[in-house]
Amino acid sequence: MKGLGVYVLKRIGQALLIMIGITLITFILLYLLPADPARQIAGRSATAETVENIRRQLGLHLPFYEQYLRYLSSLVQGDLGRSYIQKTEVTELILSRLPATLLLMAGAISCELLIGLPAGILAAVKRGKFADNAIMILSFVGVSAPQFVVGILLLYVFAVQFGWFPIGGYGTAAHLVLPALTLGLLGGGWYSRMMRSSMLDVLRQDYIRTARAKGAGQMRILTVHALRNAILPIIAMIGLDVGIFMSGVVVVESVFGWPGIGQLAWQAIQRVDIPIIMGVTLVAACFIVVGNFLADVIAPFVDPRIELK
Repeated sequence: MKGLGVYVLKRIGQALLIMIGITLITFILLYLLPADPARQIAGRSATAETVENIRRQLGLHLPFYEQYLRYLSSLVQGDLGRSYIQKTEVTELILSRLPATLLLMAGAISCELLIGLPAGILAAVKRGKFADNAIMILSFVGVSAPQFVVGILLLYVFAVQFGWFPIGGYGTAAHLVLPALTLGLLGGGWYSRMMRSSMLDVLRQDYIRTARAKGAGQMRILTVHALRNAILPIIAMIGLDVGIFMSGVVVVESVFGWPGIGQLAWQAIQRVDIPIIMGVTLVAACFIVVGNFLADVIAPFVDPRIELK
């Protein structure tokens, strides 16, 4: 437990440095944008004087370092700022979209695992055979297919033709199925390829040959001896997926009318609403850090040979 405590404190320090670096890089990129947020707010017909007044009200006339230090000062106090366009606190806007994003993330990761893990294990067991080749081809198609194509195809077949699911929206389990399945089919391709590669490496190990020599059945070898070690890279991938989905899957959310953080971020980018862009970026970065941390902490419980350092 002492080692875990030291590791947690070390990771918290690293996370703080990462978050500061992300705020700085994002702030620089937004500062260098040719678009003028004050002009976006004032409108095309506004006079130069009006635009300048808005710029001063928002503090955009200040040098870069002063703007950044003001932002950090507010951030330390838990203030993500106020939307330029919607005139609402960024924290409120993000929190209002968070449940939808968390639901989609949970559904998508579940679909990825349900599709990718069995497919990867089967491909490894049937290496070089028809099943292996078929799964690898399908996984390649899955990772290569554009999200909007898969989403529209699923909508047309299962919502328009069969009428099994709603065309879009949010609120019930039926609304979740198609967007989660869209992401699951795409991510499942990566998971199956990773699982196949990891499982093949494990199945070549000496302790697997020993288990076979002792008469252990194929199912026991796969589930008891091989899977615990082969699944470690998958745990790391889940940690990354948490951050990716929390930043918002803009295309899928747009196709299915899903009111998540990605849709909020896309609207903010179109309007150069800097506080929202910064807020969504920080939330996504925070979840990536937390996801990776949880993946690292869980790994030793799966494989006791791993030490937290």
